[in-house]
Amino acid sequence: MIAETVCSAVAVAGLGIAGVLAFRKRFLKAARTAAYALVPLGLVMTGAVEWIVDTAFSPTAWAGFGVLGAAWLMFMGTRAVERRRSGRPGKEREAAVAPAASAPSLGEGRRPTPAAQPKQAKAEPAEDFSDIEAILKKHGI
Repeated sequence: MIAETVCSAVAVAGLGIAGVLAFRKRFLKAARTAAYALVPLGLVMTGAVEWIVDTAFSPTAWAGFGVLGAAWLMFMGTRAVERRRSGRPGKEREAAVAPAASAPSLGEGRRPTPAAQPKQAKAEPAEDFSDIEAILKKHGI
């Protein structure tokens, strides 16, 4: 009963402010203020305010919110455990694809990358730093 009275008073006050704004030739603001003022009145007329008041002061409703919160926590906890497990669902799909299958095709005329070449016994340590040397020479160092 009190909530409906307060909502109705807010609606009347808002419509009064909208009337003042319309009198001052600010029609867009007046229309927007009137729209906001009519929302509480519409909630009272549909019974939504009564439902909210009944829910807010109902121990059964609060117990229901507690149960929903516990269910949400359980869902989130199981997802976190599933992610940390070594046998998570995404692992089987990743293991089924060969590692070289995702490597880009080199095409003709390109040299294969050093990772694709067979390893040689410490014959080319200078070649690993060729790009660094080129950068240093470019900057005059």
